[in-house]
This record gives sequence, C-alpha cells and structure tokens, in this order.
Amino acid sequence: QVRLVETGGGSVQTGGSLTLSCTASDYDYPHGCMAWFRSAPGNKRKPIAAIDSDGLITIKDSEKGRFAISRDKSKNTLYLQISSLNSEDTGTYYCTAARVNCAMGYPYGMDFWGNGTLVTIFS
Repeated sequence: QVRLVETGGGSVQTGGSLTLSCTASDYDYPHGCMAWFRSAPGNKRKPIAAIDSDGLITIKDSEKGRFAISRDKSKNTLYLQISSLNSEDTGTYYCTAARVNCAMGYPYGMDFWGNGTLVTIFS
C-alpha cells in the first residue's frame, strides 16, 4: 500500500522560507507523477506544482517565482521550497502521487495522497 508522509510544516513569519518534504513508501511507479496541492482554510485543495520522474516540472506562472518543486528518486522523496512567504500561503499542504506521468495524471488523476502538513504564516 502506497504511503505518503509530509513533513516540514509549522509556523513561519511573513517573508520567511520553508521546505516541505514528502517521503513515499511502496510507491512502485517509476514513471509516476508527484505533486503538491494546498488547501487554504475553508477552501478546496488546489494544485501548486508537479514533477515527472524525468524532472519535467509543471507549475503555474504565478507560482514560479516563489515555489520550487524537486524530487530525489533515490530517496523516494518529494520537496517543495517556498520563499517570501505571505499570509496567502497559510494552509494544509498535501503530497500526492500518480500511477502515470503528469501529462496523464496531473492535476485531476492523482491516485495517492498524504494526510497533509499545516503551514501557518504569521506577521
């Protein structure tokens, strides 16, 4: 059974930076897509960025400047670096993975989800 565990959340001051990690267990899909979503308080989960097994990244233009996604296949770990944090970044961040590549699975066809890690930005 695939298991995704996010770490790195917490309370961070406005303007700071943060790196979230997600470790995957029993995720045996070598070409699978991995991604990060965020759920702001009272809102549905929304995609932030995705990365294929070959390193191809999908990310909105509006997120490119402050968000960086990366993946260490040898450690089965996904990362999300966020800089210049502001109050709109507050929310629960979810790691997700698919059986297929990002072109096929992202954002609406992701198969596995972590429980999320909470990020709170304070001024």
